[in-house]
Amino acid sequence: MEPKTARLTLLIDPAKKRAFEQLCAEQDITPSQVVRRLIRDYLATHNVVYGTSGDGAPQA
Repeated sequence: MEPKTARLTLLIDPAKKRAFEQLCAEQDITPSQVVRRLIRDYLATHNVVYGTSGDGAPQA
């Protein structure tokens, strides 16, 4: 996990949230772990380089 964390708030349909949480529980992984992986993969797909200093600023 990253050394510092920041909160990301999103709105999602309650039925999708329940299904997502249930699937995560069945796979013994937290929803936060899945979202962090999705974000890392999305950034990598778009060749976005980012620092790990926790400042949130992308690096060129």
